[in-house]
Amino acid sequence: MRVTANDGVDLHVEVHGDQAGEPVLLIHGWPDDCGLWRHQVPALSAAGYRVITPDLRGFGRSGRPDEVASYKLASAVADMGSVLDAVGVPAAHVAGHDWGSAVAWATAMFLPDRVRTLTAISVPHLGVPDTPRQREMAWYTLFFQFAGVAEAQLRHEDWASLRELAAGYKDIDRAIANLSRPGALTPTLNWYRANMAPRMPGPRRELPPVTAPAMGVWSDGDRYLDGARMRASGDLVKGPWRYEEIAGAGHWIPLDAPDALSALLLDWLRSPS
Repeated sequence: MRVTANDGVDLHVEVHGDQAGEPVLLIHGWPDDCGLWRHQVPALSAAGYRVITPDLRGFGRSGRPDEVASYKLASAVADMGSVLDAVGVPAAHVAGHDWGSAVAWATAMFLPDRVRTLTAISVPHLGVPDTPRQREMAWYTLFFQFAGVAEAQLRHEDWASLRELAAGYKDIDRAIANLSRPGALTPTLNWYRANMAPRMPGPRRELPPVTAPAMGVWSDGDRYLDGARMRASGDLVKGPWRYEEIAGAGHWIPLDAPDALSALLLDWLRSPS
């Protein structure tokens, strides 16, 4: 189905499973689309849940606004509200991976009445400070700030730099096929430019509390995110908190450990405490 966001951006949304079941909103990250969840959707649907999987703005079959500012997290949070409105869901269990995890955290903060439970996969609470290790691991986010240069380098020699950056990513060929479409790459990089551009030092904006029951999931093979920050996220959650670590998986947990993640989600959704 197509959902029109408040600012007019067209969003591609898929709805699976029992229409009367408890709703679960699954939000992908970079450089994916809603197909990231192809292993979790059947497991959740078979358990009676109604599963909602949008393509984030700028990704997949959703619209791609031109302005970098259109990719700020605030716009994505509003998009999630529009998606829930369109499918007639007052509140849902919300889970996200990578940028989708950041959107999920922000949705729990700024639309608390719409979030029954939160599952943050790989990316920690937005208020957790960087560690020295995290700054080393996230070097590529600085490279992505260079508009035009980053695009050219990623495409060079059949996407050799992206293949190296995402070594071990099971969907790399599918992602490259999507990013190779005219005008498809820059909008995905604009997520980094809108939300991670270097800023002047000073006090950070105080974030609203996360009051929903929250689970953080990290994998010990993640080359991009420091697990210490996910573990520290519990200190910033007012509701019940649970931390789970998946051994032997890389960053893309939904693809690397699909059965383990599905089992965790089902256990969490049945008893979020």
